[in-house]
Amino acid sequence: MASNIVIITGALFGMLSVIFGAFGAHALKKILSENQLKSFETGVKYQMYHAIVLLVLGFSSNDTTKAMFWSFTLGILLFSFSIYGLVLSDAKGKKMRFLGPVTPIGGLLLITGWVLLIISTV
Repeated sequence: MASNIVIITGALFGMLSVIFGAFGAHALKKILSENQLKSFETGVKYQMYHAIVLLVLGFSSNDTTKAMFWSFTLGILLFSFSIYGLVLSDAKGKKMRFLGPVTPIGGLLLITGWVLLIISTV
């Protein structure tokens, strides 16, 4: 996998986490409950953590980079973005419950990425 794709993806997710974090801290602070805001912030944190991992992967590719890239990328999309959807839809009174089971699938993909990272170092 081309390292520039991995780096660009990590940078894009990092940039979006800063934007979403600022959006949550300012615009959503007036709309969301304290618990909703904490959940939103969890999505932002996990997105940023894994964006940084993608950047590191891009600068040090190996045989499992492609699998790790997809695990982390899909994990971010399913985990963090499902949290954003759940929180924002709940704040509007129309909670998209179908996203509830998506979040743990994203979490499992993030964990898979970390396991692959461990395996790649052995």
